[in-house]
Amino acid sequence: MSASKLVKPALEHKESYIEALREFQEEGRYTFLDIHEVESNFEDFLEKVNDGKKHLHKPYADWVEPVPETVLWLVKDTDFIGTLNIRHRLNWHLEKWGGHLNFVVRPSMRGKGFGKKLLQKGMPFACYLGIERALITMDPNDEVGIHVVEFCGGVFDGDLPETDQFPARKRYWLDCT
Repeated sequence: MSASKLVKPALEHKESYIEALREFQEEGRYTFLDIHEVESNFEDFLEKVNDGKKHLHKPYADWVEPVPETVLWLVKDTDFIGTLNIRHRLNWHLEKWGGHLNFVVRPSMRGKGFGKKLLQKGMPFACYLGIERALITMDPNDEVGIHVVEFCGGVFDGDLPETDQFPARKRYWLDCT
Protein backbone atom coordinates (compact mmCIF):
# COMPACT_ATOMS: atom_id res chain seq x y z
CA MET A 1 0.00 0.00 0.00
CA SER A 2 1.29 3.46 -0.88
CA ALA A 3 1.41 6.58 1.26
CA SER A 4 -1.55 8.93 1.38
CA LYS A 5 -1.49 11.85 -1.04
CA LEU A 6 -3.57 14.86 -2.03
CA VAL A 7 -5.05 14.68 -5.52
CA LYS A 8 -7.67 16.39 -7.62
CA PRO A 9 -10.95 14.46 -7.35
CA ALA A 10 -10.79 11.61 -9.87
CA LEU A 11 -12.88 8.77 -11.28
CA GLU A 12 -10.67 6.05 -9.77
CA HIS A 13 -11.97 7.04 -6.31
CA LYS A 14 -15.67 6.85 -7.19
CA GLU A 15 -16.66 3.79 -5.14
CA SER A 16 -14.77 4.89 -2.07
CA TYR A 17 -16.06 8.48 -2.34
CA ILE A 18 -19.68 7.30 -2.61
CA GLU A 19 -19.17 5.10 0.49
CA ALA A 20 -17.71 8.10 2.32
CA LEU A 21 -20.58 10.32 1.19
CA ARG A 22 -23.00 7.82 2.77
CA GLU A 23 -20.96 7.96 6.01
CA PHE A 24 -21.00 11.77 5.97
CA GLN A 25 -24.74 11.90 5.38
CA GLU A 26 -25.38 9.49 8.25
CA GLU A 27 -23.80 12.10 10.55
CA GLY A 28 -25.71 14.97 8.91
CA ARG A 29 -23.01 16.36 6.56
CA TYR A 30 -23.36 16.94 2.81
CA THR A 31 -27.08 16.28 2.96
CA PHE A 32 -27.55 18.81 0.14
CA LEU A 33 -25.85 16.32 -2.22
CA ASP A 34 -28.08 13.63 -3.75
CA ILE A 35 -26.02 10.42 -3.52
CA HIS A 36 -27.89 8.76 -6.39
CA GLU A 37 -27.34 11.80 -8.61
CA VAL A 38 -23.63 11.97 -7.72
CA GLU A 39 -23.21 8.22 -8.29
CA SER A 40 -25.04 8.09 -11.62
CA ASN A 41 -23.34 11.24 -12.96
CA PHE A 42 -19.96 10.99 -11.24
CA GLU A 43 -17.97 12.29 -14.21
CA ASP A 44 -20.18 15.41 -14.36
CA PHE A 45 -19.84 15.79 -10.59
CA LEU A 46 -16.05 15.62 -10.89
CA GLU A 47 -16.01 18.15 -13.70
CA LYS A 48 -18.05 20.62 -11.63
CA VAL A 49 -15.92 20.06 -8.51
CA ASN A 50 -12.64 20.40 -10.40
CA ASP A 51 -13.85 23.49 -12.28
CA GLY A 52 -14.97 25.17 -9.05
CA LYS A 53 -18.64 25.07 -10.09
CA LYS A 54 -19.73 22.71 -7.28
CA HIS A 55 -18.65 23.20 -3.71
CA LEU A 56 -18.46 20.34 -1.22
CA HIS A 57 -19.93 22.29 1.66
CA LYS A 58 -23.29 23.73 2.48
CA PRO A 59 -24.23 26.09 -0.35
CA TYR A 60 -24.00 29.77 0.49
CA ALA A 61 -26.97 32.06 0.44
CA ASP A 62 -27.38 34.13 -2.73
CA TRP A 63 -26.07 37.25 -1.00
CA VAL A 64 -22.66 35.68 -0.24
CA GLU A 65 -20.03 36.49 -2.86
CA PRO A 66 -18.58 33.26 -4.31
CA VAL A 67 -14.79 32.91 -4.42
CA PRO A 68 -12.54 30.61 -6.45
CA GLU A 69 -11.95 27.33 -4.66
CA THR A 70 -9.70 24.30 -5.17
CA VAL A 71 -10.91 20.92 -3.90
CA LEU A 72 -8.37 18.21 -3.11
CA TRP A 73 -8.95 14.68 -1.87
CA LEU A 74 -6.65 12.82 0.48
CA VAL A 75 -6.43 9.28 -0.88
CA LYS A 76 -4.46 6.13 -0.29
CA ASP A 77 -4.40 3.97 -3.41
CA THR A 78 -8.07 4.11 -4.53
CA ASP A 79 -9.42 4.79 -1.02
CA PHE A 80 -10.91 8.23 -0.38
CA ILE A 81 -9.92 9.51 3.09
CA GLY A 82 -10.91 13.17 3.24
CA THR A 83 -11.40 16.52 1.54
CA LEU A 84 -9.53 19.82 1.71
CA ASN A 85 -11.20 22.94 0.30
CA ILE A 86 -8.84 25.85 -0.40
CA ARG A 87 -10.51 29.20 -1.03
CA HIS A 88 -8.17 31.35 -3.09
CA ARG A 89 -9.22 34.57 -1.37
CA LEU A 90 -11.54 35.70 1.38
CA ASN A 91 -14.81 37.56 1.05
CA TRP A 92 -16.38 39.31 4.06
CA HIS A 93 -18.17 36.08 5.08
CA LEU A 94 -15.06 33.89 4.88
CA GLU A 95 -13.01 36.48 6.81
CA LYS A 96 -15.11 35.64 9.85
CA TRP A 97 -16.83 32.27 9.52
CA GLY A 98 -15.07 30.26 6.83
CA GLY A 99 -11.43 31.03 6.20
CA HIS A 100 -9.17 29.87 3.39
CA LEU A 101 -9.15 26.22 4.44
CA ASN A 102 -11.79 23.67 5.31
CA PHE A 103 -11.04 19.99 5.86
CA VAL A 104 -12.97 16.87 6.77
CA VAL A 105 -11.98 13.22 7.20
CA ARG A 106 -14.53 10.51 6.46
CA PRO A 107 -15.95 9.02 9.68
CA SER A 108 -14.50 5.51 9.23
CA MET A 109 -10.97 6.95 8.86
CA ARG A 110 -10.97 9.29 11.85
CA GLY A 111 -8.63 8.80 14.79
CA LYS A 112 -5.80 7.57 12.56
CA GLY A 113 -3.86 10.82 12.09
CA PHE A 114 -5.28 11.61 8.65
CA GLY A 115 -6.57 15.06 9.69
CA LYS A 116 -3.01 16.14 10.44
CA LYS A 117 -1.73 14.62 7.19
CA LEU A 118 -4.48 16.28 5.19
CA LEU A 119 -3.76 19.74 6.59
CA GLN A 120 0.04 19.36 6.47
CA LYS A 121 -0.02 18.17 2.87
CA GLY A 122 -2.48 20.93 1.95
CA MET A 123 -0.48 23.92 3.18
CA PRO A 124 2.03 23.80 0.27
CA PHE A 125 -0.91 23.77 -2.17
CA ALA A 126 -2.29 26.89 -0.48
CA CYS A 127 1.14 28.52 -0.75
CA TYR A 128 1.30 27.58 -4.45
CA LEU A 129 -2.01 29.39 -4.90
CA GLY A 130 -0.45 32.53 -3.35
CA ILE A 131 -1.79 32.10 0.20
CA GLU A 132 1.14 32.62 2.56
CA ARG A 133 -1.03 32.85 5.69
CA ALA A 134 -4.24 30.85 5.67
CA LEU A 135 -7.19 31.56 7.90
CA ILE A 136 -9.04 28.55 9.23
CA THR A 137 -12.09 28.73 11.49
CA MET A 138 -13.26 25.94 13.73
CA ASP A 139 -16.37 25.00 15.65
CA PRO A 140 -15.47 25.68 19.31
CA ASN A 141 -16.76 22.19 20.21
CA ASP A 142 -14.58 20.40 17.64
CA GLU A 143 -11.76 19.50 20.01
CA VAL A 144 -10.16 17.05 17.56
CA GLY A 145 -10.19 19.56 14.70
CA ILE A 146 -8.78 22.28 16.95
CA HIS A 147 -6.02 19.89 18.05
CA VAL A 148 -5.20 19.18 14.38
CA VAL A 149 -5.00 22.90 13.54
CA GLU A 150 -2.83 23.65 16.59
CA PHE A 151 -0.59 20.62 15.86
CA CYS A 152 -0.04 22.00 12.34
CA GLY A 153 1.05 25.38 13.73
CA GLY A 154 -2.24 27.25 13.80
CA VAL A 155 -1.98 30.46 15.83
CA PHE A 156 -5.18 31.33 17.71
CA ASP A 157 -6.62 34.72 16.69
CA GLY A 158 -9.78 34.90 18.78
CA ASP A 159 -13.36 33.73 19.13
CA LEU A 160 -16.41 34.87 17.21
CA PRO A 161 -19.73 34.56 19.03
CA GLU A 162 -22.77 32.93 17.47
CA THR A 163 -25.13 35.26 15.60
CA ASP A 164 -28.64 34.83 14.25
CA GLN A 165 -27.20 33.59 10.94
CA PHE A 166 -23.80 32.11 11.80
CA PRO A 167 -22.34 29.70 14.36
CA ALA A 168 -19.63 30.55 16.88
CA ARG A 169 -16.12 30.04 15.53
CA LYS A 170 -12.51 29.94 16.72
CA ARG A 171 -10.11 31.67 14.30
CA TYR A 172 -6.57 30.44 13.54
CA TRP A 173 -3.84 31.49 11.14
CA LEU A 174 -1.52 28.96 9.51
CA ASP A 175 1.83 29.78 7.92
CA CYS A 176 1.79 28.06 4.51
CA THR A 177 5.28 29.07 3.37
